[in-house]
Amino acid sequence: MEKLRVSLAQINPTVGDLAGNTKKIIEYIHKGREQGADIVAFPEMAVTGYPPEDLLLKPGFIRDNLEALKAIQKETRGITAVVGFVDGEKEIYNAAAVLHDGALSAVYRKMYLPNYSVFDEERYFKKGKEPLIVTLKGIDIGISICEDIWYPEGPVMIEAMAGAEVIININASPFYYKKWKVREEMVSSRAADSSVAIAYVNAVGGQDELIFDGHSMVFDRQGNIMARGRSFEEEMITVDIAKGSGVRGKGPGDKTITTVRRIALPEIDIRSAYPILSATGEVTPPSLIEEVYNALVLGTRDYMSKNGFKKAIIALSGGIDSALVAAIAVEAIGADNVTTAFLPSYCTSRESREDAEMVARNLGIKLLTIHIRDTFESYLNDLKEVFSGVNPDTTEENLQARTRGNIIMALSNKFGWLVLTTGNKSEMSVGYATLYGDMAGGFAVIKDVPKTMVYELCRYINSIKEREIIPETVLTKAPTAELKPNQRDQDTLPPYDVLDSILKGYIEENKGIEELVSLGFQVETVRKVIRMVDSSEYKRRQAAPGIKITPRALGKDWRMPITNRYESS
Repeated sequence: MEKLRVSLAQINPTVGDLAGNTKKIIEYIHKGREQGADIVAFPEMAVTGYPPEDLLLKPGFIRDNLEALKAIQKETRGITAVVGFVDGEKEIYNAAAVLHDGALSAVYRKMYLPNYSVFDEERYFKKGKEPLIVTLKGIDIGISICEDIWYPEGPVMIEAMAGAEVIININASPFYYKKWKVREEMVSSRAADSSVAIAYVNAVGGQDELIFDGHSMVFDRQGNIMARGRSFEEEMITVDIAKGSGVRGKGPGDKTITTVRRIALPEIDIRSAYPILSATGEVTPPSLIEEVYNALVLGTRDYMSKNGFKKAIIALSGGIDSALVAAIAVEAIGADNVTTAFLPSYCTSRESREDAEMVARNLGIKLLTIHIRDTFESYLNDLKEVFSGVNPDTTEENLQARTRGNIIMALSNKFGWLVLTTGNKSEMSVGYATLYGDMAGGFAVIKDVPKTMVYELCRYINSIKEREIIPETVLTKAPTAELKPNQRDQDTLPPYDVLDSILKGYIEENKGIEELVSLGFQVETVRKVIRMVDSSEYKRRQAAPGIKITPRALGKDWRMPITNRYESS
């Protein structure tokens, strides 16, 4: 039976690294050739990296991306490759090049442009107008890009109705927890509804706030999974897809699409016999906590390496958030590249010191101890006259945090260490953080991790390491900023299980006060939380970028005005 061998190159491109991305693409084309692939597919905009944002407004960037594609084209002798790039000049398109035996045989232009959440594609790209089918070895292959496949009557259905037996869909689909399941259900449904095999390749890697988790996959014509790629790793997934029986998609299709372009690819004379595919074990999707942990590790590693940082510094307080960030940093870049600083003040407890020391010892990382009491007292002395007659308040508390911020940034400045901040999503949502204090730093690792999930992640780390990395004393003590004696987070905030549930409803699900109260929360608590969220936008706008792991993070997909008098109801 006639078959098509498809390789999905799940690679980690870097935005703007045209030379590095080109080299990687060529390496994987060679791997595909070694595995006997007829066609090897790469992620969306693999040449440029995704998303390149306003680099797309630079004419030189577009020209250089086209030159890179030419270099890749030369390396496709004896094989076919589908490569994501930017097409056009004055008007540009998110496109897929079909490179065949050393020639550019066809270009598909993305037809459905996402313009929601973290996406801004309509800012940059024109929409493509024609589905594309290429014929290789007598098998019709439809080409599509990411968003195109999410529409039941879109290009995938149209190409299937026009005779495609296989769809290659190239993606740069950002991660949030459980999204792999949403993707699989959608692709399975699309394959079954259209009676077409679908090979879905996704990028992997970190890009600023976004993580791409890979998890490429192939589904047969009945919607059954044939192969699944790993999450958060580069790899090549190779499968054989048999020629179909001629059954085509049965849906109505998008009535606005009236033509399908067809390209017949010439036979390649030098094709050798297929090598035997090595058996690969079934890839089991990760649990929610496992995938979040892996995303945080990959995001930290890639942010540092892609921006030229080799070492990190973390203010280790003895609390759970900084312990988690330290553990993630060690996993991402190695214990030798992580330094921590314990910065005690007059109200820092002995327990905090002991816990910080234990965390550092368990992780095998260096711990600096720098007392801030004298510096803090010096600030108070300098401000004594102007503060005369005004009672102490949160100003003096925040002054301690800002003293720590100055010191941690001085260490960064002196030694070139990237400061990893330790604030979680619960705190950042309600503004329970000090601007220019504990918010000072270059990358906010757990910025999108709710406090309740922080505890789950710490216990997960202990379980996979099979020893106590995060001490039980850290896991069980009451959270505190320790900016005044006997201070506890719960003095200011609702219990974290309540707070996180309200925040999820308000931020991720756009629920208002009435809806949240109907779920059983006290109206006074809901009003207080929403008021704190809305009034803290100015802080979040000045916060370090952090890794998106929830469906709606406080970053690229949270765009609230700072000046805002609207009150939720």
